[in-house]
Amino acid sequence: MSLDTARLRHVEESMGTVFSFDIRGVRDEPRVRAGLHAAVASLHRADELFSTFRPDSQILRLGRGELALSACAREVVEVLELCAAAERESAGWFTSRYAGGLDPTGLVKGWAVERAVRMIASSGAGSVCLNGGGDIQLLGGPWRVGISDPLRPGGLATVIESGEGLGVATSGPAERGCHVIDPYTGRPPVGGLASVTVVCPEGLTTADTRATAAYAMGGRARGWLEALPGTEGFAVMPDGRTWTTSGFHRYVAKVSA
Repeated sequence: MSLDTARLRHVEESMGTVFSFDIRGVRDEPRVRAGLHAAVASLHRADELFSTFRPDSQILRLGRGELALSACAREVVEVLELCAAAERESAGWFTSRYAGGLDPTGLVKGWAVERAVRMIASSGAGSVCLNGGGDIQLLGGPWRVGISDPLRPGGLATVIESGEGLGVATSGPAERGCHVIDPYTGRPPVGGLASVTVVCPEGLTTADTRATAAYAMGGRARGWLEALPGTEGFAVMPDGRTWTTSGFHRYVAKVSA
């Protein structure tokens, strides 16, 4: 971890990805450092509870019927309630169940990142940016976030600017292959999007589930996102064309001449 009088940076591996912390406005360094350590611990705690690769995780034990929901940690109950709400909101395009199995990972990372950022903010940090595998929670600012172009590795499709709190989630196959399934067919979405980015002041938990649902929807996504309060979207089509919801322009960074 590198430290100056106003900034902390840290990189942590957990949940099968890399989390990059950028903390600014550090006045009480020991207190903020303690908040950072608590946030890092919370990410590892989420991995222990929700990993679909650890046979002893509570989510897999619950799915196998070896553990009752009443015996699970409160975080498991909270996440499953959030998943149920997201499924209702999206008319089933977001789901925590695939092929009969229980898998809330479409929500867990965003929830874990948002929770970690709020821990750090409560320790007195002025501004926080946490990037978890390309999904980002911002508090304070100003921040600029580049959105990767799924058709040009290393390129940017757009740049988002925020001076307050914002969740920024991108869904698509560019980074990890097609990991989002059409819940109605059980197959990868057909005729859909190269990527879709959702920005939501409500936070990354909401932005993440809405991005997942929007990618699964494909051509239906634009109208659905447009109708959601406090939510904007940006999508790249397989042929390189793009679309945005009507208010997305508010978040696009202004380029100086």
